[in-house]
Amino acid sequence: MRVLVVGSGGREHALAWACARHPSGPEIICAPGNAGTSQLGTNVEVSVTDGPAIAQLASEREVSLVVIGPDAALAAGVADSCREAGLAVFGPSAAAAKIEWSKAHGKALMDRAGVPTARWRAGNRESRSDLFDFALELDGHCVVKADGLAAGKGVAVCDSREEAFSALAACFTERRFGAAGDVVVIEERLRGPELSAFAVCDGTRFQMLAPARDYKRAHDFDQGPNTGGMGAYAPAEDDPELLGEIAGGVIRPILAALTEAGTPFVGCLYAGLMLTAAGPRVLEFNARFGDPETQVIAPLAGEGFLDLLLTAARGELAEPGSPAPPPPAGGAAVVVVVAAHGYPAHPRLGDPVLGLEDLDGDVLCFHAGTARDQRGRVVTAGGRVLGVVGRGGDVSAARRRAYDNLERVHFAGAWSRSDIAVHAALARR
Repeated sequence: MRVLVVGSGGREHALAWACARHPSGPEIICAPGNAGTSQLGTNVEVSVTDGPAIAQLASEREVSLVVIGPDAALAAGVADSCREAGLAVFGPSAAAAKIEWSKAHGKALMDRAGVPTARWRAGNRESRSDLFDFALELDGHCVVKADGLAAGKGVAVCDSREEAFSALAACFTERRFGAAGDVVVIEERLRGPELSAFAVCDGTRFQMLAPARDYKRAHDFDQGPNTGGMGAYAPAEDDPELLGEIAGGVIRPILAALTEAGTPFVGCLYAGLMLTAAGPRVLEFNARFGDPETQVIAPLAGEGFLDLLLTAARGELAEPGSPAPPPPAGGAAVVVVVAAHGYPAHPRLGDPVLGLEDLDGDVLCFHAGTARDQRGRVVTAGGRVLGVVGRGGDVSAARRRAYDNLERVHFAGAWSRSDIAVHAALARR
């Protein structure tokens, strides 16, 4: 069996690693991959948004499954190109993925499906006065989002009218997010812990994976600018009633709405939730695995992870009520992201990465922004460079393993948060 993983980040390294664990020993190809994925298989330099080139690569290599990681690839229709070539693909069509690449579309779909979410309003430059009025109505306690894809950085959480107006100006006047900010969504700010819920979907049926919690702000105590994610842990919840409410009240109706709209969803449907006093509320949907959440979900999924993805791509997940697949491997996992100097604004590139061979054998290190230079050294090639993953019987043990190994890997200007999963570890004690 051959598997092609599309993408070059930590999520894609984790997906490639999880697929490689399959007992059949599949051949792994990554396009374009990074310095870490090159140790699992073959990297091929192809743009993640070039659907025809990726479909051609998959056809030439006779791959059994194409797994698409990045949101930009899905929005560009890479899954469509691969399906048109007769390939098995884990990843939704561009039309189905619009639930992520247009926040306004996603919110409207939630309203039609009856999925609980915050009050919201969308607008552009011409209708921005309505957005200002809505921000005033909320007294500035709101979230301002660029409608399109902005690499996880197009969201501003506001505590005042001034902050809300500044966030609107960043989109419309400064054009900080380019075309992604031509339309803006403002929504009521909700209160409570966040939760990331993941469902592997085959168009009509789905299977839930371990829920995770990630850390988006750059610095400890959730301070600093938003990032792509500085760490995560899983499982973040184990309450059967809550997880059943998410499956039945969030995932099931949105899948039905997507099918009714003529855009059935095949891939990973990721619900970003806020656990409010009134119950779970959806902040937004993503159309792919999370990053860095995948780095803690994949190690818990067991050796049958590839079978699950392949079954979903073929539209053959188990019917509701039939026996469930084997349970996850159990335990807990914590990932701490090591970032480059200057991230998230202007990360420095090209610094040699040292100490990778010094990690304990049970600790994983997923590469994100890495490459090999002309001398064959691993060097920094992005803002989030590595994700160090500790595993253990509970979150506290997993957190300890991650941080015990974190400082063994180093490069000039490396930094990370020191509080990933600390509240969960304390609570569970």
